[in-house]
Amino acid sequence: MTMPPEQLKAKTYLLEKGTQAPVAQIRERVAEAFAAMDTLLEGVTEAQARRAPGGGEWSIHEILDHLVETHPRALEEMRELLASRHSPVSPIPAGLQSAAPMARRWDDLRDGLRRIHAEVLDVLAIAPDRPTEARAPVVMVINTRDADGRVTPLHWNEECDWKACAVIFRLHELDHLSQIRKVLRAI
Repeated sequence: MTMPPEQLKAKTYLLEKGTQAPVAQIRERVAEAFAAMDTLLEGVTEAQARRAPGGGEWSIHEILDHLVETHPRALEEMRELLASRHSPVSPIPAGLQSAAPMARRWDDLRDGLRRIHAEVLDVLAIAPDRPTEARAPVVMVINTRDADGRVTPLHWNEECDWKACAVIFRLHELDHLSQIRKVLRAI
């Protein structure tokens, strides 16, 4: 079966911008994505964050809950791979949220996201610029466009090394940054 072009593009990106990239470049790009998220969230009130855009889409509050749930697991995964061990948390479910996303306080979510951002960057700051043989299955989700123009998510598990996992922090953050901007426009 042939691989869709979007999947091939994603795999190439993970190889070139992750596995083969210098760790300093990965850290810089991840830091830029985290900073962009922090800057955008500075202007979001709790009332805005809790407001759902409709159509089954997540509110900004729910998006942050998702990041606060997934990023610590992804960091644990990356740490295990850096130590050349298989991660016990792999694969992390794509739509993971806490049991009660809206029960969390907005300020607590913001603080939690800032903390995990700092932890990820701290690990990347001391990570050796070397590959490891260890791999973890990462649930990849990208949007593809059908022949009729409809956007459909494509899911697959990608075996990633620690550097590919590191660059996925950037991709994940940017994806949800775009989602938050879309929610802000809708509300």
